[in-house]
This record gives sequence, structure tokens and C-alpha cells, in this order.
Amino acid sequence: MVDPHIHVPYDRVSEYLSFIQQKKINLELYFPSTGIDTVRSTDLIQLKKNLDYAPSLSIHAPFMDLSPGGVDPKVRAVTIERFLLMFDIAEILDPKSIVFHSGYEKWRYALNVDVWLKQSLKTWPLFVRKAAERDIKIVIENVFEDEPGNLRLLMEEMGSEHFGICFDTGHCNLFSSVPLDEWIGQLKPYIRELHLHDNNGAGDDHKAIGDGTFNFDLLFSSLGDMRPIYTIEAHTADDALKSMRKLNEYL
Repeated sequence: MVDPHIHVPYDRVSEYLSFIQQKKINLELYFPSTGIDTVRSTDLIQLKKNLDYAPSLSIHAPFMDLSPGGVDPKVRAVTIERFLLMFDIAEILDPKSIVFHSGYEKWRYALNVDVWLKQSLKTWPLFVRKAAERDIKIVIENVFEDEPGNLRLLMEEMGSEHFGICFDTGHCNLFSSVPLDEWIGQLKPYIRELHLHDNNGAGDDHKAIGDGTFNFDLLFSSLGDMRPIYTIEAHTADDALKSMRKLNEYL
């Protein structure tokens, strides 16, 4: 029986708190850019007290407008400033992992992955040191990548047990131009977390597992005995519960 994390925006936890407490749910808490400056340590401490069943936690960093591989040094500086706040939050919540987006879009970088990689390698070592101090996993999520090469290169260059991949099934289904087995073949050694949601390949719908066209059979059979953090990113409580049931059927 697997108890996955359920993705919930931090500013909506109060809406679902009774449901979360009743079901004793493990959480991935998302901190969006728009509200991160209003997060108070006292509120985080109170949330930890409210979650008195000692759940496993992960947190999702802001990503809108941010670019850890940005060429503009001021953009990258703001990104670093925002990302550092995640480690202040981690001091209180003690998460297993922090999810970040890669910021890579091939057209933005004129198909030159080396430009993005060079800048990314200036950003991430600071955070890897902080992650190692707290024994946290930094996991980089695929978003607009249509193939896994840039993420594999980043993993190889960083070479840290505290730095891995959060493989997102919905994004892969929507944006990939290569078969799923190529993603698994290149990234499997680095996968530390899964973001589990589904779609029909036309929009980022965040449906329940099995309600779209992603090949979960191939994913779970290919991962074998690996046990990453399983995070469900369904957008309704009903779909989250359905995904929990489906996940346990696979595992």
C-alpha cells in the first residue's frame, strides 16, 4: 500500500484541511510566486501543528517568470532569490524534496541547449549544498521539454545524490516528441519523484490516472522496484482519490 503525496497550493490548504486531516494525506505544498512574500513562519509552524499525524511532505517552488538557466544575470538573480525562500520554508516544514522547474524551452534558447546548461550550472550548486545540509532532494521537473536530453545533461554535470528528476507524466504526454521508453531510458537513474496526472495530449488537464492517454503500464513496469516519491497532481479531490486507488493497483 503506497501513501502518495497530494499536490495542494499552500494558499488553498485551509479549504481542504478537514479532508486532509481525515484522510491523513501526505502533501506536496505549492508556493506560487504571487503569494510567496506573504508566507509567514508563524503560519507554517501552525500548519505543521495542524498536521499532527506527521505526514510526509514535499514542496513545489514557484516557477512563473523564473529562469534558473537564464542568460540575463538579473533574471537569474531574482530566480535565485525566490528559490532561496524555499529553503527558509524547508527549515520549518522539513520536506523530503523540493520540486523546481528547469526553465528550458528549446525555442527560447534557439535550440542551443549548451547556453541553458552553462547558466544552469551557475545556479544549482548553491542549492545542492543547502539540500545536502538538510538531507533534502532537489528534483527538476520536465515541463516544455519535448525530449529528455537537456535534463540528462544537467544530471550528469551535477552528479549529486541530492539532485534528481521529478518526472511529470502529464507534461510528457502533452509535449513529448519521442516515445516514453526514451525518457525512461535516459532519466531512470535520476528519477527521485513522479508527478502523476493524465490528459489526452491536447491540454494540461491534470486528470486522474487512467483518464487520459498516458501509458502508465509502461511507466511502472519500466521503473520496476524503484520507489520514488509518488505525487498525485489531480485538480479535484475526487480525481485525487481515484488516482490514489489506481496507483495502488499498479504498485
